[in-house]
Amino acid sequence: MIIVTGGAGFIGSNVVKGLNKQGIDDIIIVDNLTNAQKQKNLNTLKFSDYIDKTDFIENLSQFKHYKIDAVMHQGACSNTLETDGRYMMHNNYDYSKKLLNFAVENNARFIYASSASVYGNGENGFEENEKNEYPLNVYAFSKFLFDRYVRNTIDKVNIQIVGLRYFNVYGPQETHKDKMASVIYHFHNEIMDDGTIKLFEGSGDFKRDFVFVDDVVNVNLFFLENSDKKGIYNCGTGKAEPFLKIAEIMQGLYDNVRLEFIKFPDELKGKYQAFTQADITFLRNSGYTQPFTNLEDGVKQYVELLKQSDGYYR
Repeated sequence: MIIVTGGAGFIGSNVVKGLNKQGIDDIIIVDNLTNAQKQKNLNTLKFSDYIDKTDFIENLSQFKHYKIDAVMHQGACSNTLETDGRYMMHNNYDYSKKLLNFAVENNARFIYASSASVYGNGENGFEENEKNEYPLNVYAFSKFLFDRYVRNTIDKVNIQIVGLRYFNVYGPQETHKDKMASVIYHFHNEIMDDGTIKLFEGSGDFKRDFVFVDDVVNVNLFFLENSDKKGIYNCGTGKAEPFLKIAEIMQGLYDNVRLEFIKFPDELKGKYQAFTQADITFLRNSGYTQPFTNLEDGVKQYVELLKQSDGYYR
């Protein structure tokens, strides 16, 4: 059995889809459907059971009787604008520690979602080293602190522990994320609204490592299949691309699209990563050799599904 937390969310539902493709459906999905829109992410998936995240963590002892092969911990509050630090630490940090300890006690492998946000403005680079890390918001801090907890634990236990620092992930099943959804999703909605893509001034210089969600799933499954691998790894393409390039790609996928440049918002100043680019040396050295989807192909695939079904799998 595999437990997937956040299994009704963006990356989690794609991970379950990837497991299903491998013929695996003995899966418990743990999530929170307060946002009922996430239910649509579950419609095409095969799994054994669904359990609310609070009910699950409060009754962990009941699951000691299950034969659990792995916990794939994708669940978290990913709102980088959240200002309630107590909630963020309880939801992301404390919950993750309890889950890891549960996995250790039950000899279950533990693969979890970290974040490239731990690198802050990236002034020291993006190699998986704590000297390069300086989170700019409490979301990033919650991920940073759990990574530190893992580093202090990983060599003291006998289970596989893998942390994956996701860079800018985009793709199907993120509709429920609203403001936190990818720029591709927002550009699509702007085009559907009035045919105008709105970009921050300087978007030709703002560059991120945009990684297609299918690639993120492949990295997760690689480590699931290779139980001898452990550590914290970057999960990105290794190539930074400007926001402007995405807008220009999408111009070619719709009719009569205009670009409009708007003032950079004050609330993001000092909290915004203007540049990210995964150093994937450690990932490649682990034996992961699959190529990453190039930006043009990934955006095209995603746009096709956005046009067909608002970005949901059918």
